[in-house]
Amino acid sequence: MTTNTSPFDPIQIGALSLRNRFIKSGANEAMCKEGRPTHALVKHHRDLAAGGVAMTTVAYMAVSKVGRTLPNQIWMRPDIVEDLKILTDAVHAEGGAISAQITHGGSFVTGIHVNQRLMSTSSGFNPAGIMKGNFFTRGMNQEDMRTVIAQFVAAAELARDAGFDAVELHMGHGYLLNQFISPLNNRRKDDYGGPAENRVRFPAQVLKAVKDAVGNEVAVLAKINVSDGVRRGADHNDAIVTAKALEQAGADMLVLSGGRNVESTWFMFGSNMNRKVISDMLRSQREWLAAFMMNAAAQSEPKISFKEMYFLEYSRAIRKAVRIPLAYLGGVKSLANAQQAMDEGFECVVLARALLHEPALVNKFKSGELSASGCDNCNACVAYIYHPDGTRCVYRPANDPALSVLATTSL
Repeated sequence: MTTNTSPFDPIQIGALSLRNRFIKSGANEAMCKEGRPTHALVKHHRDLAAGGVAMTTVAYMAVSKVGRTLPNQIWMRPDIVEDLKILTDAVHAEGGAISAQITHGGSFVTGIHVNQRLMSTSSGFNPAGIMKGNFFTRGMNQEDMRTVIAQFVAAAELARDAGFDAVELHMGHGYLLNQFISPLNNRRKDDYGGPAENRVRFPAQVLKAVKDAVGNEVAVLAKINVSDGVRRGADHNDAIVTAKALEQAGADMLVLSGGRNVESTWFMFGSNMNRKVISDMLRSQREWLAAFMMNAAAQSEPKISFKEMYFLEYSRAIRKAVRIPLAYLGGVKSLANAQQAMDEGFECVVLARALLHEPALVNKFKSGELSASGCDNCNACVAYIYHPDGTRCVYRPANDPALSVLATTSL
């Protein structure tokens, strides 16, 4: 199928007007300090906006301090609103929009030790917490759910006040809301467990509360898994149920991702992680256990080769099931890929690695300078979420360590 829609056409998503259809995916930047943005984070997102993306997404802004997965991640609280305005103003000055990816790690806390059982959908052993001694989880009760809903609403309101144009509720990759959706975590026997319609109930309640609070002022998005990619995980049929429930709850657009941070990173990235680079970096930081686990994981995962548009079949099934705007993610490397997504009926395309390799990729597509990204999907960039200077493409110059100071600091 072909359409008259171009990826360079503007689009309205809820309360948000986008100048084209290209979105930078939320991907941990490791450019925060003390839970606040640094000059490096501001430069990172300003460069993406200057390079032509319609909207850039600030990754993993936790809705509470205990919702972080790594020590320096931003967590939303009133005293950082002015810091965040520096970031949003920089993106707006380049003509781009900016989204706050808000979420809660639940039991997925890999870089911080928490002196209590981590909250999750169900109680039990917690493989994701081994590296920092977070060995067990406790199942959430109704009071916990009310608290988390209030935290998401408060985080969305703070994002709005800080100048963000959208909030993206992360419901994929094994974080708290995905722990409800996925049978890998959800063993509940109440109204929030069992069939897929029950498992998405709490995430849908969170989204509806956020939509009711800020939906007239900012776009409300959700990032979901098209599949967990592993046996006994959620599959594309579960994803269709999730998409329908979130459509009913009022989501303005769904970002279609896949895979889990522990069980199926190869599925998430469409190719194997560069675990040697990651383990070498962790060893240099004396994170011996983490390095050992990375190497062990490499021995057990299937070996796959990257292919473009690797989530397309899963995403097509969701496209057929709902009318809500959808953003295609997964292996978009060329202008032809982006046009194919438009022709398949997706409203936007979402990229990460290709934009790390070339922040000005969208402008170069538009000018005709490039028709495809030079990214070779080596996945070494993923390792740099553990580096103090922040994530980067290894084929580009290193990030300037002088910028790894708080954005409020004079340079």
